[in-house]
Amino acid sequence: MTSSLVVPVIDVQNDNFKELWPAMVVAIKTSSFVALDTELSGLGNRKALLADCCSAFRSIEDRYKAICHAARSRSIISLGIACYKKLDQKVAETYLVQVYNLTLLCSEEYIIEPQSVQFLVQHGFDFNKQYSHGIPYCKGNNKGGSDDRGVNIRAMFTELLRAKKPLVLHNGLIDIAFLYQSFYAHLPDRLATFMADLSEMFPAGIYDTKYVTEFELRLAASYLEYAYKKCKLNNSRSIMSEAAGPHVHIEFCQYAGNMSTYVDYIECPAVTTFDGQTEVCQRFSAFGWCPNGTQCPLSHDTNLIILLDEKNNNDKKKKRKRQKEKKKSAGEATEDLFDGAPQNKMPRAEVDPVETSGAQQGPAAESCSDRMSQLEGDEDIQKDEGESMKTDTVDEATTAVDNDGTNTNNGVESRAGGEKERSSDLPAETDIQKKKDEAGTHRAGFDAFMTGYIFAYSCALRKKEEVEQAVEQTEHTEEEESWLPVCLNKVYLSGKAAPLNVVKSTFSKSSKAHLQKMETIWGPQK
Repeated sequence: MTSSLVVPVIDVQNDNFKELWPAMVVAIKTSSFVALDTELSGLGNRKALLADCCSAFRSIEDRYKAICHAARSRSIISLGIACYKKLDQKVAETYLVQVYNLTLLCSEEYIIEPQSVQFLVQHGFDFNKQYSHGIPYCKGNNKGGSDDRGVNIRAMFTELLRAKKPLVLHNGLIDIAFLYQSFYAHLPDRLATFMADLSEMFPAGIYDTKYVTEFELRLAASYLEYAYKKCKLNNSRSIMSEAAGPHVHIEFCQYAGNMSTYVDYIECPAVTTFDGQTEVCQRFSAFGWCPNGTQCPLSHDTNLIILLDEKNNNDKKKKRKRQKEKKKSAGEATEDLFDGAPQNKMPRAEVDPVETSGAQQGPAAESCSDRMSQLEGDEDIQKDEGESMKTDTVDEATTAVDNDGTNTNNGVESRAGGEKERSSDLPAETDIQKKKDEAGTHRAGFDAFMTGYIFAYSCALRKKEEVEQAVEQTEHTEEEESWLPVCLNKVYLSGKAAPLNVVKSTFSKSSKAHLQKMETIWGPQK
């Protein structure tokens, strides 16, 4: 059905950071957009991060305060950077992609959470490598005013800002807060100030593929791995059927010599047809995370979950078609029976419950209570399958340590339409295969690649729809025009029907720390 994709991810550590620095800076500067993902040492009180989900009397400010506390007390332990460069001489929507996975080590005391350590260890994160080879950094405002000079991670973040490229994240509010606190400056106390700073830091815009997936693509599930594989599958099918484009095409650099020793090749197996019997884990299917992890006896194979979703969707369409045909036949007979009867004596038409429930689909039609009912089983909000934040089923345990860390990209993701009935027409898989599927692709670099791919696919789909709708096309004089204007600066808020808009309010000012940084980065502002 589709071909497998092997993604080269360059492993960046303290001992090769200086060597790889020039290539990374060039990749960022020449990119069309940059996708980022982080692995974190924890998130703190998960319930506080959902403070305003079901209360009209509590503001998003409460959630922001909880995020600030987490970013100030925890750390980033891994950073994924995926640079997507559109190739003009190639077929439309062809990108040259360079992916970097940076292992980091905060030089200050910070909190780690045992459940986060467990999750990352299960997914192959090497803490020995982090402690011995992690790139050091200090959080908050510059230490001695020297953080933006030389070869260090804060200087790398400065280069990203100077490049003025669109920034792409998945469920990115927490990511961007941690990036700000870790590599930029001390987080402002007010959300409005934070939004004002971000709008100036990223003038080309911020895009959240979690928002894109739920509110634009409206996929059955929106956790990162599901969204990526679904987009890749749809793109491949369209290419193979020779449907009208544009389609996304991905190319990678060929790494040789010493550079090749830093590359980790990650395979993303193709989604194939299925037969046989396999029972899928309903929790993982819905949220991209299961509390039993590798010990779960049910399948966590996202490819199979996608195929089941499609099968169920097709079954529902066939059922609707049969119901409509049945009603049509019954209606024709009724017309003969009641021909000439008074209008108020005509039988009342039955309402198709399937059609009624499907009249409004996707997150925009969901109420806050509906979303919370989806999340209650997992007691948490999302940051994705390596991108999510789960509420602990045990008492929250955190430990303050020096130079230590892990990530809570523990995945709890809500589905746009909630959990579905699933058939079990899937191939049996061995425990070894299942565990490999669970642990094989998780890391910040590959997550950043998946995030960028979803964005590229969404942009291509938008262009395709414009052509099909005969929208007047003009040549783009600026690259930013080719992205997703309806999703520009809209950051997904879990449990909310509306996004967080990254704009500078007329009633808010930028922070002093930000203004000082801007002068350092771009010179005196007019």
